[in-house]
This record gives sequence, C-alpha cells and structure tokens, in this order.
Amino acid sequence: MVAKAWRAGMASLVWVLGAGVAQAADQADLTTINRIVDEGFNRSALPLTAAYLTDRIGGRLTNSPQMREAERWTQQQFRDWGLKNVRTEGFEFGRGWSIEKSSVRLLKPRVATYSAIPVAWTPPTNGAITASIIVAPMSKVADFEKWRGKLKGQIVLVTQPDSGAEPAVAPFVRLNREDIGKLDAYRQPLVSMEEELEKRLERNRFEAKRDQFLAAEGALAWVRKSYREGGLLHGEGYQHRRDQSPKLPGFELAAEHYRQLARLAKTDASPTLELISDVRYHDEDPNAYNVFADLPGRDGKAGYVMAGAHLDSWVASDGAQDNAAGSAVVMEAARILTKLGLKPKRTIRFALWNGEEQGLYGSFDYTQRHLVSRPPVEDPARAALPVYATWNLRWPVTPGPDYDKLAAYFNLDNGSGKIRGIYAEGNVAATPILKAWIAPFASMGADSVVAAPTYGTDHVPMSAVGIPGFQFVQDPLDYGSRIHHTSIDSYDHLRMEDLKQAAVIMASMLWMSAERDQPLPKKPLPTKPLQTDPFEYEVETPSP
Repeated sequence: MVAKAWRAGMASLVWVLGAGVAQAADQADLTTINRIVDEGFNRSALPLTAAYLTDRIGGRLTNSPQMREAERWTQQQFRDWGLKNVRTEGFEFGRGWSIEKSSVRLLKPRVATYSAIPVAWTPPTNGAITASIIVAPMSKVADFEKWRGKLKGQIVLVTQPDSGAEPAVAPFVRLNREDIGKLDAYRQPLVSMEEELEKRLERNRFEAKRDQFLAAEGALAWVRKSYREGGLLHGEGYQHRRDQSPKLPGFELAAEHYRQLARLAKTDASPTLELISDVRYHDEDPNAYNVFADLPGRDGKAGYVMAGAHLDSWVASDGAQDNAAGSAVVMEAARILTKLGLKPKRTIRFALWNGEEQGLYGSFDYTQRHLVSRPPVEDPARAALPVYATWNLRWPVTPGPDYDKLAAYFNLDNGSGKIRGIYAEGNVAATPILKAWIAPFASMGADSVVAAPTYGTDHVPMSAVGIPGFQFVQDPLDYGSRIHHTSIDSYDHLRMEDLKQAAVIMASMLWMSAERDQPLPKKPLPTKPLQTDPFEYEVETPSP
C-alpha cells in the first residue's frame, strides 16, 4: 500500500515537472520581443507601405493592371528589405477588368448626377445609353415570366425597392472584455446534408440566367441597389471567367438614389437615365499570382512557418482596410525580422494572396499545390463553383509534400483594428501554447485565445485540413458597418497605431513558432465525418 502510494506520488511529481518543463519551453522569447517592439514602434515602414498600396496603386481587382503593379511592387519591396526566394506562383483565374470612367445621370424629370459604379466584369456601354427605366425586381428564375415582353429598349432596375432604414447602432466599435469572452466557446462541427451547396449552386447560376434573360428580352442595361445606406457603393461581381462574361452592362446605384428612381417610376415622371461605363477587359494573362518571400531558417530540415494576407481588393475605393491593412502588416513583420538580423530555426514565409475576394482562390491553390490533395469534383455544375464551396465534401484527404513541413500559419484580414487575441480554430492542443505567446502583449490590449472559429478568409483552407492555421481577433472599428468592400475604403480609415501593434504581434508570433523545438500541434488529418443527425430528413428544395 505504502509502495503503491509512493509510486503514485513519484508519477505525479514527474508529470508536474514534465509539464513545467513543457510550459517553460513555450514561454515567450522576451528579449527578442523587446527588439521587435522597438523596431516596430520606433522605425515602422507601415504608413509608407499602406499609402503606396492605396494612394499610389489603388483598388487591386484580381488580374487588373493595378493588381499587376501591386504584384511587381511588393516583390521589389521584399527584395529591397533583404528577403530571399522572392517569387510568384500562378493559378488559373480568368479575365482582368478595370474602370476607366463611368457615370449615371438622371435626365428626366430633372437633371441630377447619381452615385453609381459599374458591376465588376460587366461589359462597357460603348458610349452613352439613354433610356427610360422599368422597376422589375428579379431574385429567382420564376420572376422572369412576369416581365417577359416588357423590357425591350429599357434600363431594368432588378432590386426590390424598400423603404430604407437609419442606423440603429454605433458604426465604430472596439471590443470589450465581455465581447471577447463570448468568442471563447468551443463549437462542435456540424455535418448536414448538401442543401447549402445546392442553394449556392442556384445563386451561382441565377446571375448568369438573369443576364441571359435580360439580353434576350432586348433590355439595354440593368441596375441594382447598394446593400448599404449612406451613399456607399460596392460593385462586386463574380463572372470573371472569359466564357462567363455577362452580355449586358450592369451598375450598382446608391440606395438613396435607387429608391428615388423607384418612387418616380410610380408617378407620371417617366424617369430617364444616361449610363456611361467605360470599362476594359484584360486578357493578356489568365493566371493570377500569389507573392511569396522567405526569411531562411538555419535548419533546413525543420520546415517553415507562414504569415499571410490577401493583396487583392475590390475597386469602389482603394482596398485599404480590406486588405492593404493585412498586407502591410505581413510586409512589416517581414521587414522587422529581417532588419533585426534574426536567424530563425525554421524558415519564415510571407504570403500575399490573390483572388481572395472571388473565393479564396490563392490560398486554396497553395493548399492544393503544397499541402494536401482531395479528389476532383465529378459533377460539372459543382466543378464550376469556387473550390471553397466543395472543399469539405471531397474525400479522402491525402497529405502533400509540405503537409508535415508547415508548422504554423497566421493570417490577418479583418480591417485595421488592433489585435485583441487569436482564434484557436478548434485546435485545443495549441491553445495553452498560444496563450503563453500572446501574454506579453496584454498591456497592448491583446491577451486572449478564443475557441470559436472564424471563417471567410485565407486561413480556412489550411485549418480545414489540420494545419495549425489561425486568424487574429481584431477590433471591428467601422469595418463591417461602412468600410468592408465600399467606396470609402481608403487610407483615411486606417488606424496606424493599431496596425503597428498588429505587426509587432505578428512578427513575434512568427518568431516564436519558428523557434519552437516542435511544430505547433496539428489537428488530425480529417476523414469523412458521420452525419451530425442520422435521423435528419432532407428538405426538398423548391423549384426556382
């Protein structure tokens, strides 16, 4: 009995000592962090980098001339700072598209200049289109029959008019402790039937079907309402493949001007519009390019860690918060670590992704090229969707050449708010390590590791296949309320103090993950899960 108790006590002591050693091994490298803090706050290049991407280059739509310039300039900056193996990797994307000039004017019953933007990848007007309008809302194929024979020679307003709404909440928000606490709740993964995929397929088909219907009916152009108030515009469009190019010019109109037209159309005013869209297609190279640069590691067998952000943007403005902010932070982290002359154990790779806005194309290409493979989609309709739509439905997952080499990936893409913590993305084994690494930044407002996952950006392909891939928790500021994809996403809305903090934390996390004896724990390589609810009945999707 005594001997048994003694053995149990010694086992407990060994466990405690072992845990203490492991915990000590994962403590932050405070001396190096102090150097990173000094360089990042006292000699930052962030303002100049962000200003060049926004003020000088501007909106960077994938495969546009502006994006080509951003690809060239960022590579040269990496080289000038001393990064190695600076390069691009290309993947098939489609056409480039850019706006030379555009305008929308009301000509009757009075003259007024309207706030509007051409929808991406729609064709030019080839001069001015002057015609009366018809309000013909269409959100599903079944709506077409109502308007058959009524659209010839007209400009068609395709959004259902509404009455509008004034903002009910503050547009600018910083997270408090309670807000962050709500994110720290593990969410069990859900596996449901493929209804969501079918809905996505139908949405994907509808835009093309509506364009074909309007062209066949002899309409001259179409106009949609902005989905935000306050004169904000977006201009997103997704028919970027050459064989999918729309037939008719399309415009997005400020919500207030759209409603004015809809009201006038209910009277005897017979509103008339003049549309001008001088846009260009760019077909010189159908490939889009990710940009990479390395800080070489001292141990060639230790693998690498990575940081990334997407370089592309929409073109209603200059793509500042989305995502020149994240790109500038990744570039600044590269500059800081190189300037300090640090020699990490693992190589640190910096990635600027392309095609994120149209469906995470760049990061998915990297994941499929280097990390894992999944079987192709056999259904042609599904195969035409962006890869993210079918990524989790293709089994099995087979490790690729870099699967065991990539030790950690850190992403930044939620505006220019300061980092408040990091999403663990369901990787419970990495949580205590991340907590130790972020602890030194508590006085800067960043000290949380939260269990909730986050979606919609370039860590998703990697995290979904078990790679330790993380997105940072950031103060939202006015990102969701009025900046994301809009016509005011310019340098003026960047918070430079917050971005400097983010670059310091990004550089520090990269350094500690590059120096750790072992790679961060991976989640298991995923295998096909069972249905979450084996008793669920499939819901019939109504015919469109």
